[in-house]
Amino acid sequence: MKTLLLLRHAKSSWGDSSATDFERPLAPRGIADAPRIGHALRRRVPQPDLILSSPAVRATQTVEAVVAAAALAVTPQFDQNIYGASSGELLQIVRRIPNTVSSAMLVGHNPAFSETVSRLTETIQDMPTAALACIEFQIDDWADVEDGAGTLAWMITPKLLGGKATD
Repeated sequence: MKTLLLLRHAKSSWGDSSATDFERPLAPRGIADAPRIGHALRRRVPQPDLILSSPAVRATQTVEAVVAAAALAVTPQFDQNIYGASSGELLQIVRRIPNTVSSAMLVGHNPAFSETVSRLTETIQDMPTAALACIEFQIDDWADVEDGAGTLAWMITPKLLGGKATD
């Protein structure tokens, strides 16, 4: 069995009009939400063996906060191809994951992340900022990941975790 975790970056800031899309940092709400998702991940299985993240600032800040809060022993790898990727391009990245990896996490952006969850699980899924979806596949080879082949095991969002988020 293979497990894919898809983490959409936390809420980003639009406050600096001189920053490019790539350079946008997390907003205060994102800074608060990312560790909350990490703490929730810490209590879930499976934990990722591999983390591939967009190198955009907001994705980098999200994955670093989640990894720290979840106490993961995995160092994220940054893949420029995730930034701006379509759902189809994300699937190509997934299909190239080494088969020695049982559970992989991708960190990136919408609309591709919502589209990827939807197409892999044949459900309509919207991934708000900082959402983490877990998709299970009854396969041995990542190259066999296909549309509709996954089961959405769970999805956590800051809203589902409760508590008050600040903007």
